[in-house]
Amino acid sequence: MSDEQERFYKVLEEVIDEAFKKSWSSVGDKKKNKQSEALPIYESIEDYKAQTGKRFRMTRDQKTRGLSREEAFKEIWEKP
Repeated sequence: MSDEQERFYKVLEEVIDEAFKKSWSSVGDKKKNKQSEALPIYESIEDYKAQTGKRFRMTRDQKTRGLSREEAFKEIWEKP
């Protein structure tokens, strides 16, 4: 991928992220609490695999930031 394409995708990703942030921030606190309660919380990558039967996969963003699989997992599933 060329540098120009990489920059384009980075800008596109930032625009999309910002749109989602604005969209979700307008949702009422009550609805947010219900959604966060509905999310299953996994203790570890092994627990995730045992409960879902799926392998935990990191996002592209997490990979580019150099996170380990454990750090990426905690970022998504760590209890608030």
